[in-house]
Amino acid sequence: MNIVAIIPARMGSSRFPGKPLAPLHGVPMLGHVYLRTRRNSRLSAVYIATCDDEIRAYARSIGADCVMTSSAHTRASDRTAEAADTIERSSGRIDAVVMVQGDEPMLVPAMIDEAIGPLASDETVQVVNLMAAIDADEAADPNEVKVAVDRRSNALYFSRHPLPWQNGLADVPVYKQVCVIPFRRAFLSTFAALEPTPLERAESIDMLRALEHGYAVRMARTAHATCSVDTPADLAHVSHLMRSDAV
Repeated sequence: MNIVAIIPARMGSSRFPGKPLAPLHGVPMLGHVYLRTRRNSRLSAVYIATCDDEIRAYARSIGADCVMTSSAHTRASDRTAEAADTIERSSGRIDAVVMVQGDEPMLVPAMIDEAIGPLASDETVQVVNLMAAIDADEAADPNEVKVAVDRRSNALYFSRHPLPWQNGLADVPVYKQVCVIPFRRAFLSTFAALEPTPLERAESIDMLRALEHGYAVRMARTAHATCSVDTPADLAHVSHLMRSDAV
């Protein structure tokens, strides 16, 4: 499969303006994500997708391929879909696109393999999300997207509220979404063409658009510890966790 990774990034985050270029151990956070993603051997290319000149300038400074997209996008998946169209027009057919959110600086290359696995092993799977176990503090944090899954590891629902509500029960697993999300190329176009949905808007979670339109989202458990960055406090926490693994 010809698989590319696209890292959507914009400066206008409502919770943390300028987040992609926030310094983390002397390197902008976006740089950590890009450099770590690039180390995965199954990817034929890695691109940064943005609408901001500051991010394009940084991408050029580290030799990263950068695709400029519309400033109208509010969803990372829509920005990724536009970038995939541009890449395919210039570089040829793509089989799958791995969307890697620019706020996952603790990503390790093996996480991309974990996410791609269900696409490679099951031709009916159209989109995959990584998930990881969470503790009680993360379960209560609205910045962490929680997910409940069925017995086939397909997502039942995503929410910023705790899932399930009684998440202290010992026999009920509690997971968070990790934003490493491979799409089959054709499904990414299908997804981007879908009408945005009420639950997607209410929760501000892209994948609810797929669920509300009746598409399955396969979840894959990651064996790696990771924390995303949504706020300056998150950045300080991740900086501490990465003190011995900066790049």
